[in-house]
Amino acid sequence: MEKLEYPQLGETLYAATLPNGLRLRVLPKPGFRTSYAAFATNYGGAHRRFRLDGQDVITPAGVAHYLEHKMFDLPNGDSALNILTANGADPNAFTSSGMTCYYFQCTHSFEENLRMLLHFVSTPYFTPETVQKERGIIAQEIRMGEDNPGLALYYKLLRQLYLHHPIRDRVAGTVESIEEIRHETLYTCHKAFYAPSNMCLCVAGDLEPEQILDIAREALPEACAPIPEADFGPLEQLQPVEAFGREPMPVSAPQFLIGAKLHPAPAGEAALRQRLTAQLALRLLVGASSPLYTRLYADGTLNRDFDYEVDFSAGTGTVILGGESRDPERVLQALQEEVAKVADTGFDAARFARAKRASYGARLRGLEDFDSVCIALADGVFNGYCALDAPLLLGALDKAACEDFVRQSLAPDRLAISILDPKKV
Repeated sequence: MEKLEYPQLGETLYAATLPNGLRLRVLPKPGFRTSYAAFATNYGGAHRRFRLDGQDVITPAGVAHYLEHKMFDLPNGDSALNILTANGADPNAFTSSGMTCYYFQCTHSFEENLRMLLHFVSTPYFTPETVQKERGIIAQEIRMGEDNPGLALYYKLLRQLYLHHPIRDRVAGTVESIEEIRHETLYTCHKAFYAPSNMCLCVAGDLEPEQILDIAREALPEACAPIPEADFGPLEQLQPVEAFGREPMPVSAPQFLIGAKLHPAPAGEAALRQRLTAQLALRLLVGASSPLYTRLYADGTLNRDFDYEVDFSAGTGTVILGGESRDPERVLQALQEEVAKVADTGFDAARFARAKRASYGARLRGLEDFDSVCIALADGVFNGYCALDAPLLLGALDKAACEDFVRQSLAPDRLAISILDPKKV
């Protein structure tokens, strides 16, 4: 295994690529009792169209999420969740637009639990009966999501931003789309995306890297399968499809999200630099200590529910900020004014330096959260960079890069706002 030293962080990362194409990352944490493993595939809700072995495949919305639900089933009728839990592990999984990840943490029997994780994720077992049985459970989950104001608002904004990219559709699909999913669909997508060549294994804990490597070699298929070519459609324009959207919903106070699209940088260091620049620029522009937030919080326009993020997933980049406000349109106006001010005079140099230090400190603290570290490592693997390079790159960012991001990416013609108003009874 390749040994990568990070003296600034006090960390050593071990990396390897197996003959079957699996990317392995091991972060030893001597003295810690808890260990964590994340087994992820570069496959999520937006991977609905792809090409493999010269064939174009189109699948219904919700297959990746459906597959995640069914992967825990074992041929003997048992569930991998039950086995892992009985063995002292805390297992779970998630599906996003661009990734599906199966993970667990435990304080003992890590090697045994890891073998089970690798076994059930790489061993599909679906029947028409079990797939049909799950349909009602997932349909109920979808209906619950439709009644969730935050989720409804999020996808409403994405539909305002994106014209055709599948990220605009719910990861879980719709009640109608999952009716099209059959056990053959799940087998097709598992074969395409769950090959080790399209996956990575990231672990952290008081572990021996070579031992983890040996377990991965023993437990996974030896063949190196071709990687599917995802088809997300033509490149989206940077301007939103619809700049303003408003609708009623049973909420106690108006809720809003403001968003903008980005063109992601190519994979590698440029991609990581773009992510860090965007995050630092947003911290300066709308973070808890920013002049904009402080002013709007003081006059009651915003409250503590306000938050922001930048998401790079499935070939997209999206800035999202919002929360609850008595006057969402006032927030949009204030944001546009602040963007214009930054474009004209830039960020204050002292505040920029403080924001960099705060970001650096947050990343250092995050190294103690094994789940966050492993997921970040997996995301980095799929985008051609190492997440542990972030602090060093962060230190090299200059003020002008953040100002350019705000000036170009958050210009008035790039912004869309989606509002939920309290529904009148």
